Amino acid sequence: MTIEAPAASPSPPPPPASPARALLPLVLPALVTGVACSVLFLALDWVAERLQDVLWEDLPDALGVGGYSSLWMIVVLTVTGVAVGLVVWKVPGHAGPDPATMGLGGEAPLPVYVLPGLALACALMLAGGPSLGPENPIIAINVGLAFWLGKKLLPATPAMLWVSLASAATIGALFGTPIAAALLISEQLAGRPLPMKGSLWDNLFGPLLAAGAGAMTTALIASPTFDLGLPPFGNPGWSDLLAAIVVACAAAVLGMLAVYAFPYVHRAFGALRHPMLMLPLGGLVLGLLGALGGHLTLFKGLHEVGELAADPDGWSAGEFALMAVVKLAALLVAASCGFRGGRIFPAVFVGAAFGLCAYALVPGVDPAVGIASGVLGVLLAVTRQGWVSLFTAAVLVASPAIIALMCIASLPAWLLVTGRPQMQLSEDGSAIR
Repeated sequence: MTIEAPAASPSPPPPPASPARALLPLVLPALVTGVACSVLFLALDWVAERLQDVLWEDLPDALGVGGYSSLWMIVVLTVTGVAVGLVVWKVPGHAGPDPATMGLGGEAPLPVYVLPGLALACALMLAGGPSLGPENPIIAINVGLAFWLGKKLLPATPAMLWVSLASAATIGALFGTPIAAALLISEQLAGRPLPMKGSLWDNLFGPLLAAGAGAMTTALIASPTFDLGLPPFGNPGWSDLLAAIVVACAAAVLGMLAVYAFPYVHRAFGALRHPMLMLPLGGLVLGLLGALGGHLTLFKGLHEVGELAADPDGWSAGEFALMAVVKLAALLVAASCGFRGGRIFPAVFVGAAFGLCAYALVPGVDPAVGIASGVLGVLLAVTRQGWVSLFTAAVLVASPAIIALMCIASLPAWLLVTGRPQMQLSEDGSAIR
């Protein structure tokens, strides 16, 4: 008697592709959203830069003091804390929720009356020098506006469509490319039911188009670049692979120190219970940190990374290490005391300074490998978003060969951070895992 093997169960059919007629109506809303989100981001950035010039160049020149003297840094950072504290205290909406509870999108849209105060608090923060970037506030502003206008102008359109379009458009505008938005949205959709019937690319169609429009608008108006202009990196060797793994893992450990300290520092500032105490004190601490680490440890950090990369031999290993530690501490304080801002761009500075410290300590470490690996490790710890961390690390070094190294180095670094607390808190102040 023969025993028949059980028949193999048929594999599930692939999801049906959305017909073109279901995707074509997304084209115009996506394009308009992309352009509008980019313009709003550039406008906020322009206002912050003009105010920064006044605070750090025009005003100290008029007073005859050093623009980046220790005293001036302490005064400006403290005054910035007072100004942002007044906005959080008195402006309707209090500049949005506690920034420690906000991630890179994914939260419910904010009411429209909150957005002006959030924009003002963000512009003051960017100009005054705290170590945060514009990403979280500008995404929240654009999402809130798109959600509100979309419901008003096109009430038949699903309301959450505007959230995905505005998030993607703003990320495309921030990074100057739609690839970052596509990677982030793909990561957010992993393990979740797709919002619309069809394949992943059907679901990415509208957001990717919005991100492309946002990126192109930014490129045409501002011509941004993340490329640090490092010497070309050739074919990697075994020593480069070892350096990438070691630096990425060490940078991830450094980033996790701030992640573990985050709830405690946030709780310490929260014990003051009033923005006019929390933010001025935070500004004072940031000023003292700036005086310790130097002016390169101020602001969001992207321009300052370019200064470091332009002269990798201009600082000693100890100076690079000091800047990395001070910048990480400044990021921790700024994110804990109530300044409205994001954590990606300052984390890039921390990683770059750490990678250059490795280059200064071990001559065999290529500066491109050191910077990319350091940025990768710190971003994995701080953001817990693998694709965005890989993309950011690779885009800083314009070399295809660096991508393979970063993909391999990300794996042991990911083992160090996965399942551990994130640098984002729940409403009760506990760390999100």
